[in-house]
Amino acid sequence: MANDGQKTNLDPEKQALLNKHTENHFTAGEIVRDIIIGVSDGLTVPFALAAGLSGANATSSIVLTAGIAEVAAGAISMGLGGYLAAKSESDHYVRELRREQEEIVNDPDAEAAEVEEILAEYGIEAHDYTPVVNSLRKKPQAWLDFMMKFELGLEKPDPRRALHSALTIAVAYVLGGAVPLLPYVFFPRAREALVASVVVTLLALLIFGYAKGRFTDNKPFSSAFQTVFIGAIASAAAFGLAKAIHP
Repeated sequence: MANDGQKTNLDPEKQALLNKHTENHFTAGEIVRDIIIGVSDGLTVPFALAAGLSGANATSSIVLTAGIAEVAAGAISMGLGGYLAAKSESDHYVRELRREQEEIVNDPDAEAAEVEEILAEYGIEAHDYTPVVNSLRKKPQAWLDFMMKFELGLEKPDPRRALHSALTIAVAYVLGGAVPLLPYVFFPRAREALVASVVVTLLALLIFGYAKGRFTDNKPFSSAFQTVFIGAIASAAAFGLAKAIHP
């Protein structure tokens, strides 16, 4: 269905039919991806750090201080990484847009042939796609949009995407990182805090993994198990390494 406010050439009857037809598609994939990146790393990295420091016989206050510093640094680093990734996608789109625009102006026949090739790949016969090609040649902007989407597979990015991605990942990282560190606020002995941290974090990983599986149309129970397994392996490795170095 066309976006709200977008003009179409459909007759009123068909437009009314589309207005009545509703489809429930999940369209927040980029936001969910950023949340998954932030929360998964936020839960796992501080969890492994806290386990490693606890294994080295550090006090709860030291673990908490180091953990908070790591969460702050990790949130900034992950947020900047998300910003640069989204900015790179936007810059790539602009470069390809300009290149495609120049090709349409300088070599329209070759670009029209590419349109024919794309439509032919969908099984459309020449006598059917020829009017479409001729119509696109009369509408340069529509032609450009068609080539960007169907030739290059690129969608116009949201200009605010880079900033939103950075903030989403950073906030998700902080929220995830707070979970394994919270027990160290209430338990002065690091060993006791570690046990509570393991229970709370594994439970959080289980819930997060299940939710991730649901949102991504994956098997939620399998996703939950994999997420818990990765977090457990990371923390166990950090704890074991710390104990080996500092018995």
